[in-house]
Amino acid sequence: MIDITVILISGILFALLTFYLNNRLQLGGVMASAGVSVLTAAFFHFFPELLNAELTNTIPVIAMGASFIGMASSRIIKKYWIIGVAGLFFSFIFLVTGTFFEGFGGSLGTTAAISLAAVCGIFQLGKIPALFKN
Repeated sequence: MIDITVILISGILFALLTFYLNNRLQLGGVMASAGVSVLTAAFFHFFPELLNAELTNTIPVIAMGASFIGMASSRIIKKYWIIGVAGLFFSFIFLVTGTFFEGFGGSLGTTAAISLAAVCGIFQLGKIPALFKN
């Protein structure tokens, strides 16, 4: 249970960190994503005993996939909570599907795209009742 919680929180944090580096520090999506991914992988490479073996192998993968969410532009996604929820959703899909999306152009990118699109769609559905008010 603790491993699942760590993975879910990791998805949130890595998506938010990448979004911050991308948009606030103006690193750009590719540099922000690459930086988060490489630094996380290097950290767990040099400190493999910090967490159990499963988390040591999984967290860098989560970091890379969630960083794809953080590549979104702040011109399109204005609220940090949307990125955070998409990161959580990404982690959940990753845990549930495992290797289901392999072969679909990159399972991490596909899962990240599905996660962000779903959260943005749900956010837009919340605006629909406002369209019918006078």
